[in-house]
Amino acid sequence: MSAPNGSLLSVQGIAKRYGPVVALRSADLTVQPGEIHALLGANGAGKSTLVKILSGVFPADAGSVAVNGRTALLRKPGDSMAAGIATVFQDPALIPDLTFSQNLRISGLARDDVMPWLERMDLAHIDFDLLVGDVPLAFLRLLDLARALAHRPQLLMLDEITAALTTDQAEHVFDVMREWKEQGRSVLFISHRLGEVLAMCDHATILRNGSHVADFALAGVDESQLVTAMLGEELVEELAESAEDAAVETGTLTKAFDTPVVLEARDLRLRDKVNGISLELHKGEILGLAALEGQGQDQLFQVLSGDHRPSSGELLVNGKRLNARSPYDAIRNGVVFVPADRQQALLPQRSVRENLTTPLYNRVRKWFTLAGDEADRVDRAVARLDIDVRAGSQAQRLSGGNQQKVTVGRWLASGFDILLCFDPTRGIDIQTKAQIYDLLRELAAAGSAVILYTSELREIPLVCDRVLVIYNGRIVHEQDAATATEEILLTSAHGLEEAGA
Repeated sequence: MSAPNGSLLSVQGIAKRYGPVVALRSADLTVQPGEIHALLGANGAGKSTLVKILSGVFPADAGSVAVNGRTALLRKPGDSMAAGIATVFQDPALIPDLTFSQNLRISGLARDDVMPWLERMDLAHIDFDLLVGDVPLAFLRLLDLARALAHRPQLLMLDEITAALTTDQAEHVFDVMREWKEQGRSVLFISHRLGEVLAMCDHATILRNGSHVADFALAGVDESQLVTAMLGEELVEELAESAEDAAVETGTLTKAFDTPVVLEARDLRLRDKVNGISLELHKGEILGLAALEGQGQDQLFQVLSGDHRPSSGELLVNGKRLNARSPYDAIRNGVVFVPADRQQALLPQRSVRENLTTPLYNRVRKWFTLAGDEADRVDRAVARLDIDVRAGSQAQRLSGGNQQKVTVGRWLASGFDILLCFDPTRGIDIQTKAQIYDLLRELAAAGSAVILYTSELREIPLVCDRVLVIYNGRIVHEQDAATATEEILLTSAHGLEEAGA
């Protein structure tokens, strides 16, 4: 078939299989010059697989790609770049053990090529000699974007770039998208934040279970229509019922907890990042934390999880002082951690089950050889979170949502008392979010305690009992989560005096 007249990109019938897993069955996509086009679908729908095929990371098994009306053979990343396509992947394509300057040279770029874009994104101060592995994820996304922009592509593909960004940082991305459109170039935008999609995009293509199911001109379309196309009407109805049940439960969460305090922080300090934080977490409670980027929440979780020792202050677990020298000390005391960056927690080239059993290594005589009871717990974790184990040989082949389920599921298999979750639903779809939130509520009802930091402020009342807001390394606001509106939390997160009004 020929490409549609005048299209910049035409994708027809793309298919991709990894062993028993069908990542794409039949993906179609048409992007016109001068448009911002959304590519939508639930986790596992095939979005990132299609992006990697278009980027030349790996070949399609079937189907065709045409750029500007001509067939494009995208066998390697250089082919994609030569065709005028540049990509910012969901996981930044920068080598962590090299400096940013060295990563640029590998890309055939110099500092002067990216500096204009860094200046526009308020990153002119970046140290080019800093190891990429030492740079926070939000900055890595913007550095990767600057690198892609320096190639001046006709098609800029952005895979969940805003998931790790603050509102101000995301606005830099949106400015670039608008400029690309004004210049007659195009953007393929992937985001689970449907408000962003409706605000920024002209058209949307929907994938479901690896196949193309719908196209939308987005003028006049609302979020519910997109969600229904992504998930199907039956699943949307199930999620709506679950949300109603959660709303009923949330209405009972405003009561004061009379259960024991299982974790207490007393005047915790860490350099100039954590500036005297004190908090209590009760058995059976989900305590929400809200903050803008860089307000000390990262360092607080590092202290709570045993990854860093505080400069001063005390941390008590079940009334006993915890002097953790490593995360292992915290884990032995029942305190476990789920990071936002699933790549930090996964063994990407090991199987799903091997990843689920990592906390059990110290309880078995040989790696991955589990006793019957331990194997049963792994099976129950897989079933409870509906983890897709078809790509069982390597966790890196899972969708982002299934990878995040694995990072949560390993603690279901090993057991814990206190669960620390740092933005666990970042960049995953509404269905997987609902599964994780349902699990957290079940765990709390069974007596576990949870501290949940999330950048999705409007979701705090859906799952949390109480919320604390952190600004400049201090707790500046506290209230029942059921009454915490996004406006109140944002105002408080900016450190404004009237936050509690």
